[in-house]
Amino acid sequence: MKYDYLIIGAGLYGAVCAFELKKLGKSVLVIDKRNHKGGNVYCENIEGINVHKYGAHIFHTNDEKLWRYVNQFCDFNHYVNSPVANFKGKLFNLPFNMNTFYQVWGVKTPVEAREMIDKQINEANIKYPRNLEEQAISMVGTDIYDLLIREYTIKQWGKDPKELPAFIIKRLPLRFTFDNNYFNDRYQGIPIGGYNVIIESLLKDIQIKLNCDYFANRDYFDSIAEKIIYSGPIDQFFDFEYGELEYRSLKFDNEILPIVNYQGNAVVNYTSLDVPFTRIIEHKHFEFGTQPTTVITREYPILSDRNSEKFYPVNDDANSKKFALYDQKRKKIKNVIIGGRLGEYRYYDMHQIIASALKTIENELIS
Repeated sequence: MKYDYLIIGAGLYGAVCAFELKKLGKSVLVIDKRNHKGGNVYCENIEGINVHKYGAHIFHTNDEKLWRYVNQFCDFNHYVNSPVANFKGKLFNLPFNMNTFYQVWGVKTPVEAREMIDKQINEANIKYPRNLEEQAISMVGTDIYDLLIREYTIKQWGKDPKELPAFIIKRLPLRFTFDNNYFNDRYQGIPIGGYNVIIESLLKDIQIKLNCDYFANRDYFDSIAEKIIYSGPIDQFFDFEYGELEYRSLKFDNEILPIVNYQGNAVVNYTSLDVPFTRIIEHKHFEFGTQPTTVITREYPILSDRNSEKFYPVNDDANSKKFALYDQKRKKIKNVIIGGRLGEYRYYDMHQIIASALKTIENELIS
């Protein structure tokens, strides 16, 4: 049988593409080298708790159309992401807000907080931030940078903050209210029953082959479909012709504890270098679980290699130039669409992945 589309990768991008193509009456085969569907949003049930196997995923968006789209596949709870930071045993609220400023300086009003930050920014005398360190200090001053950003960044990226591009830190919210909600988006929550509910709905009645590596039998897979949608690493697709793109990866250490509640919050970041992991996730709090036990996961950032899972693209100048070469090559190939987080070498939130997949199919209709 020859399919209309072969989709490589059963993550969110591939699953949305498959769902939309099936609606259009196209024949689709989805393959994935992992032993499960869902990519990085996959949840593993442990002790009745939906464990986010590849790190915490919180759905959030301001796009009402996308919110309506994803709600056709599941119901969402009212979870609000409010992380806590632990620096050498002291706790601070995230994102940076009036609670954080009180914990750092004892200030109680927005005027006092703004004065403290402005004083430190002026002393640093940074006119045009050239890197992550300078950008962070120009946003929140030196005290918060030293407590909550500098050492955490070194752990997360394996680089000095002076070596990283400024835009990375711009994602962090800064507000002068007592609001611990990490996201400013209107819509937010966790699928009731975990993210597998969405993936199962998207891929219902679609042929799927797991434990199936495209690169192990590339000629065969290229021959069985009129068109390919590829959501893996773009450098691997082109046999690393211009060299490997750099990623950061994660190692996860799960622990089942015979207690109801370990840390009282879903996410606690550990921002000092004397702790080797970057955060502890307690998964039951994503869904307000009441199970008699709990599951925690410690996350350890590591440098990615060809065989490890890739999480965060290192979008510095060298990697961006290398990606541009691959991107030019991508534009010249026929009957292959390369997209998604790894295909586009971009850090995507889930709503952005869905939007990218929908745009892919929209473009297919036009072409």
